[in-house]
Amino acid sequence: MAIVQDTYAEGYAKGFPGMVANGETSNRISRTCEDAAGIAFGKFVFRGTGDQGCTATPNAFPLGVAIADKGIPVLPGGVAADIYPQYQSVGIMNLGAIYVVAGEAVTDGAPVYVTPAGAIVDTVGANTAAPGWVFDETAANGAIVRIVRR
Repeated sequence: MAIVQDTYAEGYAKGFPGMVANGETSNRISRTCEDAAGIAFGKFVFRGTGDQGCTATPNAFPLGVAIADKGIPVLPGGVAADIYPQYQSVGIMNLGAIYVVAGEAVTDGAPVYVTPAGAIVDTVGANTAAPGWVFDETAANGAIVRIVRR
């Protein structure tokens, strides 16, 4: 029989933004995307202006992290495949473990903050706190990192 595959990757990606990290206890809610540009998977989501609305613009009311949804269709002239479009129902994890992109080098156990531009970091500065959320591992800037709220 012919060999179909004889080489394998030495390392596999640990996850992608918005991917639920594991099966530990979690809580998930949904809200309607208010942002015209949409909300990317793995971004922190905040309470919007309308009833049951949400936005990626940081404010005093963090809701959680946008969960990746492979069921969102890519429409011609629409947003990218990894973004909830405006008026779409956004899955949000507000308790549990989820992967995000580190907005700077981060440290295991450090609290999570969101910059005005939406990057997820571990420095206070003029950033918005994400109460209860912590980094669950150390990672470099731009790396995929797990954050948790237990």
